[in-house]
Amino acid sequence: MNWKWYVYIIECEDKTYYTGLTWKPDLRWTQHLSGFGSKYTSKHRPKKLVYLEEYDNFEQARKRERQIKNWSQKKKRKLINGEWGKW
Repeated sequence: MNWKWYVYIIECEDKTYYTGLTWKPDLRWTQHLSGFGSKYTSKHRPKKLVYLEEYDNFEQARKRERQIKNWSQKKKRKLINGEWGKW
């Protein structure tokens, strides 16, 4: 069975962004809210899911996640607002 993979961005309470990768977005969001999603979101407290991209394979999704994680908060904000294109 082929799973869909998702790259997502969460806005935290302190207005910073967390970028992650999952194949179950709803479960992952619940994990972040409960404090078990990541060290970053447990410290900065997730506020809302602000961005989601879907991929057919893990390798593509992982590459994209790494790319976005290296971006500045400003560039992530542009992506979220539709001012920066996919790839």
